[in-house]
Amino acid sequence: MTCEEAAIICNKEQYKEATFTEKFKLIVHLFFCKTCSKFSKKNSELTSLCKKAHLHALPEKDKVKMKKEIEEKI
Repeated sequence: MTCEEAAIICNKEQYKEATFTEKFKLIVHLFFCKTCSKFSKKNSELTSLCKKAHLHALPEKDKVKMKKEIEEKI
């Protein structure tokens, strides 16, 4: 597994989308690759902080409204 593939699986893991096989391969890769291990740890910390911050995206209608307002001002 390449580090790029490990990063993709790591991101999938954060959102509970990784398969059992992917998780196992990731664990093996992280055991040998300290760079990816650090990335995985930081990724987990970021996810945890985002959950604690209770971040929410704007509803689509508000996004459209803001876009129209900006376009009118340009």
